[in-house]
Amino acid sequence: MSGPSLTPQQLFENLYAAHTEEQVDQVINDNPNIFNGNNWYPLGGNENNYGVIENQQASPIAALIEKITNSIDATLMKKCYETNIDPKSASAPKTMDEARELFFPDYKNWDLNNPRKNQAKNLQILADGPKLTPSLTIYDNGEGQHPDDFEQTFLSLLRGNKNEIHFVQGKYNMGGSGAIIFCGKKGYQLIGSRRFDKTGDFGFTFVREHPLTKEEEGRKKNTWYEFLKIDGVIPAFKISKLDLGLHETWFETGTVMKLYSYDLPAGSRSVISRDLNQSINEYLFEPALPILTVDRKYRYPDDRNLERDLYGLKRRLELEDNRYVEDYFSENYAEEPFGKFKVTCYVFKTRIEDKNIKETKEAIQREFFKNNMSVMFSVNGQVHGNFTSEFITRSLKFNLLKYHLLIHVDCTHMHYNFRKELFMASRDRLKEGDETTQLRKFLASKLGTVKGRLAEIEKRRKDSISVDSKDTTEMLKSFSKNLPMDSALMRLLNQTFKLEQKDDKPKPKEQKKEVQHREEKEPFKPQRFPSFLKIKSSTDKGIAAINLPRGQDKTIFFKTDVENHYFDRIEEPGEFKVGIISYKGKNEANGGTAPGKEEVIETIFNVTTSSPHEGTIRLNLNTKNEVRVGDEIEMKVTLTGPGEDFEELFLVKISDPEQKKEETKKIEKEDDQHIGLPPFVLVYKEAREGFQTWDKVSEGIDAEIDYNTVMAPQVSGGNLDKIIINMDSHVLKAFKSKHKDATTIEIADKKYISSVYFHTLFLYTITKNRKYAISKEDDNNKEIDLEVYLRDLFSSFYSEFILNFGTNDLLQMISE
Repeated sequence: MSGPSLTPQQLFENLYAAHTEEQVDQVINDNPNIFNGNNWYPLGGNENNYGVIENQQASPIAALIEKITNSIDATLMKKCYETNIDPKSASAPKTMDEARELFFPDYKNWDLNNPRKNQAKNLQILADGPKLTPSLTIYDNGEGQHPDDFEQTFLSLLRGNKNEIHFVQGKYNMGGSGAIIFCGKKGYQLIGSRRFDKTGDFGFTFVREHPLTKEEEGRKKNTWYEFLKIDGVIPAFKISKLDLGLHETWFETGTVMKLYSYDLPAGSRSVISRDLNQSINEYLFEPALPILTVDRKYRYPDDRNLERDLYGLKRRLELEDNRYVEDYFSENYAEEPFGKFKVTCYVFKTRIEDKNIKETKEAIQREFFKNNMSVMFSVNGQVHGNFTSEFITRSLKFNLLKYHLLIHVDCTHMHYNFRKELFMASRDRLKEGDETTQLRKFLASKLGTVKGRLAEIEKRRKDSISVDSKDTTEMLKSFSKNLPMDSALMRLLNQTFKLEQKDDKPKPKEQKKEVQHREEKEPFKPQRFPSFLKIKSSTDKGIAAINLPRGQDKTIFFKTDVENHYFDRIEEPGEFKVGIISYKGKNEANGGTAPGKEEVIETIFNVTTSSPHEGTIRLNLNTKNEVRVGDEIEMKVTLTGPGEDFEELFLVKISDPEQKKEETKKIEKEDDQHIGLPPFVLVYKEAREGFQTWDKVSEGIDAEIDYNTVMAPQVSGGNLDKIIINMDSHVLKAFKSKHKDATTIEIADKKYISSVYFHTLFLYTITKNRKYAISKEDDNNKEIDLEVYLRDLFSSFYSEFILNFGTNDLLQMISE
């Protein structure tokens, strides 16, 4: 309908039925009396709102997440009002978790499909219109707003409406406007709402980017964003309920928003119940409420699963039947200047059933890394910033885990003053400041330690390629011994590798050590719940005693029988609590002892606790400045269980700092990482005695080997560990086809091995020492790893060239 007779309800229905910008334009053009210049008002009451709205989320997914987060907030607010609690009062929940437990006492049933999906119907995301640029509708059965309150809520900017409410995510009252810039070319957005108690009418408004007139273009630098009122008021009409095409739901109260022609990224443009669902799961790592994503049959008539609920990536990762995740573990830190935070590491398999290495890697990236977030930093379950996989290769130096490791950092309980300096106000990226740098270094030092779980996994994968070839050892020894010691070549190689030095003096023979018989360790039998907790320590007067050097770290081990994922699993998780019973401080003034003042543990120690691993829980303590030598702290740890808790008491005695180990030992340790040149490993497609197969070595290089592969370097921690040479490559087969007798074929093999090996060695060494960064033009100039570049280089014509043209051949060709 059109003309002056169009009622508010008819106008809303016409706008809601439009699924593209063009269809909205038609509604606007048909009703010039409604959409005239006098009925438009700037968002936030200020025409200078362009900067606030444009400088928010950098991606359409992150902007959409803010809308969803507002819907979660609105749902929790509704429940708070229904419970007759003032959300700003002291009796209101202090955290989002507390709010969920109070307002949804049966929330643990959401682990089950039906209860979770029923709850998810209260917060829906629906798609309409074209497949590539769908219009998205977001509905929540939340608190809703009266039409008269729209300008103080939906249409305001920087009012801080939620700043005094602790159990919601929103704070600045601006995040919801960030999605406007991704609504097609004109910023069209429809907002409709009715208060949860049904005391008012259903109100609605329409938002757009103001189209500058010719006159305005001459005197305005920027446009602005505006909303619709009719005759000075938000249009409204009475309803009992509305059929808005929601999934198995009538609209009665709450809020509905429609984002027209939304500019979704390429990876999320397909069925939104699958692709967009996965992206939202990443950004909402652990949301307070489940959400339903709904696509339409007319858009995808052949898809059988158009409605899928989502409840965060954490839940997807920690499901017992997850076919992608090999293992996961967590570390809890309480350390200055950060405060308390938890880090969980998820390690993915290198190969899953029915897929090879390459297909597995692609599936993992598609399912869990759609937005290239390898390290996620979240607050209240929403990701506020991230590091890419370069953190894994450059900071942790775990090359083999680059595509197989996801790290979640829960910043919810960090010190406020530190946390606020980590994230931009848009809540989609980290600030490039001192706090981010400090946290990055801390995570690298803790997670990248050579004694850590990740280093253990990296080493296991690296060692899956065994080196057992006398030819390898002899060739490398011969090469390094025959190099002139003062040559530039020797100096170049010594920058990366420790070559065997010439020494005329005979080395004394090492005495053989007696091999001690080791008892076989009984296999660990994990239990769902613990049945004991025991500290591994000596005792002093019947109580376990720990000597802790002041200012240094000490790790205390506790034995138990509970399964590894006890602290992190979705259903019935446990806790490991650390507390102080008494603190006796040394009184140096009178030589006696006196009870210290009552302290919380974080004021005395930096504390790290680990999730159980094969029956062991680690507690790491480091003293703070207030602690003095001679102080004694009686402590208690508690491992919670469903029936009973298990406790252990122990005494921490602060001792003098231990002397640092000799520097020579440290140097020896560093040198051990670079002993000799990297070995080469010969591989074949089929099994041969004394050699490994393509399939066997794939895990150790995180890449598939086939007939086109000539060489694959194994790089870990920035070091070239091994050079894998494919003896069944097309290049070698073609090269050997020119030779007929066994002797020349053997010579061809040796030339192939030596040429590929040394060219790889020097190309790697020179490129790394010169600090080149390699990128690929047809991949948006994305930087690629050196080992990937070399593997591709040798798979092209380079290996064919070095095999078929020696120096003499080239000189002869030039002379001719």
